[in-house]
Amino acid sequence: MFIQIIAVGKLKEKYLVQGIAEYAKRLTPYVKFQVLEVPDEKAPETMSEAEVLGVKAREGERILGLVKSDAHVIALEVGGELWSSEELAACLDRLGTYGTSHVVFVIGGSHGLADSVLSRAQQRLSFGRMTLPHQLMRLVLTEQIYRAVKINRGEPYHK
Repeated sequence: MFIQIIAVGKLKEKYLVQGIAEYAKRLTPYVKFQVLEVPDEKAPETMSEAEVLGVKAREGERILGLVKSDAHVIALEVGGELWSSEELAACLDRLGTYGTSHVVFVIGGSHGLADSVLSRAQQRLSFGRMTLPHQLMRLVLTEQIYRAVKINRGEPYHK
């Protein structure tokens, strides 16, 4: 299975980079794993709704430019479905067995994801109603992917 995370913006904090690298290393024996970054759109602090839509659209074009046609896309969105770790594991297992072996998780920028990206996604996933920094979300998602892989293999870790 090939699992990618496509995220908007460059990861800067060393502790996040190290955490993701650790889980990526742990995933190596089980799946091909890759994190891709697309540049965030430079924008002023305050914008009109039209300007926000423009920012999201440009970031969305960059994201979709990296998504292969055969990929199953799961967009992280606050309004998405709430899954347990076991439900994420079951989803990945089903996809690997019956769907596609290429899964892409998409994390948008500070303004969220463009409608074009949400339309391309087969599923939308939420990690809850709390707002988390998008950069931290990469680490949390990577850990959950690792946890899901361990659950599917019946190996200890997920307790």
